[in-house]
Formats: sequence, structure tokens, C-alpha cells
Amino acid sequence: MFNIKTFTLLSNILLLIKCNSKIESCFNDETCIENDIKYSREVNEWTSKISNLIHYEVQTHEPCVRTNCSCHKNVLEKDLEPFSDGVTKEIFELAKAKGTIYQIINGKLYRSKDCHFPARCAGIEHYLKILAPKLPDVELAINTRDWPQVNRAWGHKKAPVFSFSKTKDYYDIMYPTWSFWEGGPAIQLYPTGIGRWDKHRTSISSAAKNWPWEKKVEKVFFRGSRTSEERDSLILLSRSHPDLVDAQYTKNQAWKSDADTLHAPPASEVSFEDHCKYKYLFNYRGVAASFRFKHLFLCKSLVFHVGDEWLEFFYPSLKPWVHYVPISPKATKDEILKYVHYFKTHDSLAKQIAERGFEHIWNNLTDDDVKCYWRMLLKKYAKLLKYNVVRDKNLKKIS
Repeated sequence: MFNIKTFTLLSNILLLIKCNSKIESCFNDETCIENDIKYSREVNEWTSKISNLIHYEVQTHEPCVRTNCSCHKNVLEKDLEPFSDGVTKEIFELAKAKGTIYQIINGKLYRSKDCHFPARCAGIEHYLKILAPKLPDVELAINTRDWPQVNRAWGHKKAPVFSFSKTKDYYDIMYPTWSFWEGGPAIQLYPTGIGRWDKHRTSISSAAKNWPWEKKVEKVFFRGSRTSEERDSLILLSRSHPDLVDAQYTKNQAWKSDADTLHAPPASEVSFEDHCKYKYLFNYRGVAASFRFKHLFLCKSLVFHVGDEWLEFFYPSLKPWVHYVPISPKATKDEILKYVHYFKTHDSLAKQIAERGFEHIWNNLTDDDVKCYWRMLLKKYAKLLKYNVVRDKNLKKIS
């Protein structure tokens, strides 16, 4: 039978083994045991901190009431606030050079004759054509580039440019991106670009049913091109810990050699539906916000969202620790690994966050919510105009 001395001796031997694979190098070093205990204490403290943070955020979170896309109403109010004293013709002239010009006159939609990104304009016009008959006369400068245009931190004069994504430094007014319908990034799996959010909601959520939580592969998964170095840590972690992470770079339009995929051959693209087999999914920004973010929630997998600077109109309705796990864009491989291990050992918490994320996106980001946001945004913006909109003969009618 073991006595207390024997138990203590065995415990110390185990600590020594953990301290160094070569027992001899640590046998007479008391600091080795002390460092191991200190490390264990730090891990326990960090684990407790994360658990308490999740508990606090969940307990204090008030789910939004789904009435007239009210989950996102505060976003458009905040975006329009800099123009609360009105939009003059002079201010609009500043915006005209930074976007494609649209007018709605007597319920009809008109646009600049040329559009630099035809598929993106088509994605925007799908919604504007539906809404135009019941909207007041209004004219807009809609930016179809990947990045916003009017940066207050750079000293730009405020101008009402509509952009799909921005940071807090920009005056741009966010609108639902074109990719809700069409014109998203062109990948082999979706030849015309990511689009038709209404169809993806059905196909991805159906795929999720084939991969319930208990059957999902217990790995982190990511596929995407190297649009930012922020993604490198996860890719490198995948190479050192392939048992925990499957993250690889795919080609993008700028790809020239394996150096553009961090010195590895580019991986094949993977459909959103096939993401659902994995328990943990990572989301990174692209040039601006990421088009994939909303899709990942539909898998009912745990979403790790990296960075909080870049926004789309629906991002603020999602709460960190309640709907997703926030990760710093500067996170190292070791830091990412800590989070992965935490949720592997707190599986029920991971599942609860994944389910709340799915429910929020499923209930509050329907195609009707997108139309509702467009409608509310344009009606409120039209009230700010301090001039009468006159039909521009240089614009063509969009039928």
C-alpha cells in the first residue's frame, strides 16, 4: 500500500519528467519543479479567466428583439450621425468621385452608364430594384471597391459615400454588401462569385445537419488565400500540429509562386458546406471585412473571429464570447493553441457558443433582413438631403 512519502516521491518524479525529457538535466534543480508549478498555476488562472469571462458575457447579454431589422438599427444611426445636420449638394459632389452614382426617381432606378465591377453592381441593384417603387427620390454614391473611401483620421472632408465595410476611422456609410446576391469573390466552387445568401442559408444549414456536434472532426479548419499576414500563425500552427489544425492557403488572383502561399503548394478550395464537418472554424479579414464570416455560423461549428477593426453592418449585433470566440490579429501560434486546448477541454461551452452563433445569424440575417436594412437606411438617408434630386440624364435606367 502506498504511504504519503511514496506518493510524494512519485509526484515529484512525474514533475521532473515533465520538466525535461532528459531526467538527468533536472534531477538536482529545484527551480525545475517550481517553474512547472508556476506554469500550471498560470494556465489555471488563464483558464479560470476565460471561463468567468464567458459566463459574465452570456449572463449580461440581452438578445435583440427581431422587429423590422432592429438588431442592426443602431449601426445605420451611428453611420448617419455625422450627416445629422443635412446632406447638401456640395457635400454630395465630394462623394460622387468615390463611387458609382445611383438615383431613384419616381420609383425608378438609374445608374452611371459604366460600372467598374458589373457583378457587384448587379448584386446591389437586385435589392434597389425591389425597393425603388416605395422609396422617396434619392441619389447615392455607392462604392463597389474592396475598401472604404473617406478617412477622417487622414483629414478627409466628410462625404456620404456608401461602402460595404469600414473601420471606425471612416465616414463611409455601410450598406449590405453586393455578395448577399452576387459579385462575391470568384472561386472555382462558385464560378460567378459568392452570392445568393438565401440559397447558402439552406445548403449550409442542411450540411450542418449531416455533421452534428458529436460527429464533427475535432480540428481547427481554414482555407483561404494569403490576403493578410495575420493568417500566417494559423497556417504555421497547422504545419507543426496537423493533428489539431488543418489550415492551408489557396491561390488568389495575385498568386505567382509557392512563396505567395508561404512556401507550400496552394491547396484546393473547399465549399462552405464541407466546412461543416469541422468543429472549429477560423475567420480572418480580407482586404476589408471577410465575406465568409456569416457563412461559417451556419455550420453550427465554433467560430473563431480574428480582429475587431473591420466591420459589416451586421457585425455589431454579434457579441464576442456569446456568439463567437474573439482572437487577436497578433496572436502567436502558442496563443492560438491555448484557445484550441481550452475549448477541447470545455466542449459543452464550445457547443453552446456555436449554437448561439447559428441561432443569431439564422434568425437575424435573413434575406428579408437585408432588404429591411436597405429600406430603412435609404429612407433615413433621403430625409437628410437638403436639396431636390433632379434626374441626371447621364445615368441609364436599370430595369
